[in-house]
Amino acid sequence: MSLRANFSWTFVGNVVYAGSQWGMLTALAKLGSPEMVGQFALGLTVTAPVVMFTNLNLRAVQATDAKQEYLFRDYLGLRLVTSTLALLVIAGIVFASGYEWETAAVILAVGVAKAIESVSDAFYGLLQQRERMDRIAKSMMIKGILSLASLSIIVYLTGSVFWGVMGLVFAWTLILIGYDLRSGLLILSTSQHPEGKGHDEDVQAETVRPSLQARTLARLAWLALPLGVVMMLVSLRTNIPRYLVERFLGEYELGIYAAVAYVIVAGNTVVHALGGSASPRLAHYYAAGDGRAFRKLLLQLTGIGVALGSAGILVALAGGKQILSLLYKPEYAREDLLVLLMVAGAFIYVAEFLTRAMTAARYLWVQMPLYALTIGVLTLACWWLIPLYGLNGAAIALIIAMAVQAGGSVLVVLRALHATVKTLPPSGSSDQEEVYRTP
Repeated sequence: MSLRANFSWTFVGNVVYAGSQWGMLTALAKLGSPEMVGQFALGLTVTAPVVMFTNLNLRAVQATDAKQEYLFRDYLGLRLVTSTLALLVIAGIVFASGYEWETAAVILAVGVAKAIESVSDAFYGLLQQRERMDRIAKSMMIKGILSLASLSIIVYLTGSVFWGVMGLVFAWTLILIGYDLRSGLLILSTSQHPEGKGHDEDVQAETVRPSLQARTLARLAWLALPLGVVMMLVSLRTNIPRYLVERFLGEYELGIYAAVAYVIVAGNTVVHALGGSASPRLAHYYAAGDGRAFRKLLLQLTGIGVALGSAGILVALAGGKQILSLLYKPEYAREDLLVLLMVAGAFIYVAEFLTRAMTAARYLWVQMPLYALTIGVLTLACWWLIPLYGLNGAAIALIIAMAVQAGGSVLVVLRALHATVKTLPPSGSSDQEEVYRTP
């Protein structure tokens, strides 16, 4: 499929899915209280760093595996192992932290839902690698609508966040088995397999039999490890302000912050759709040494990020209070907080595209110290600013940290472009082959 078609499908899928996720948060806010929203947010806050790390961002590694160094069954096998490990770690954290039983149950239920989602993500990686974003989009749309319906109905009937999350577990399991697994089977059975197999029973048997070869999985895990650390740090970037808001201000203010901060997702919908669609193309450009095409596409992406961020700031200034009151309840209408978060969002959008470029260029390990620096700055700024300025302090801290990350990412991308040198044959040479030097 063309880049435009893939982007269109991904954009629609992300809009529906993000809207459904936003709808779930809105349903909790309207059917319950800020404390309920805070409890749900705490479940996401505790589980997200663990799941993001153990996922190792295998989807990005697989989607940019232009040389197909590993097979789908390797990615699926490693994902099953790491998801099991994630559930064990989450359970250990819950029991060691001494949460009240209801909060502990919500956290564990969120962990199970995220583990199921991680397995679906392995199939998304295969589809993204083959540039079949349409099937990913359809899965996300079905999942989003079913998730919103199940959580809203169950919370309305039971008044319980826990049973609402269990509805998500059921919905995501249904989508995994009923659609994602079938998509993977279809793609591998109708396309030429990396090993040269045709579409026969062996290919289909392979897709349902993940590889558990320890040596292969260990090599793949080592390759993806820096991205796993980076994704954990990305998750901490989102959740450190939440940790410290809950610590300094309580669950009520955490519910307010989590609801308002989710508005950034509107821009992220476009960013993730376009970034996900462009990642394989960026990887091919860089692998071929075509620095000019790589740079041109990246400039287009970052330009879109700047435009989205600017639009978000203008909308927040023009009608932030009214928007938040309409989406949630009057107590959520913190217009100044929304404006600050949209400024942070502008930096986040640009940094996301730059990260995609670094991954496509296989600059993986350098991302760890960059994100570690960002998290260090964010933690110190939150610890200092939240007690002084409340929720606005958390937003200001996020702006400072994201400015640091965006600036560092620009330097890394410039280094990657400099390292790709395209040397043309001498004038008049009959040899038209181009020689490339890459890092």
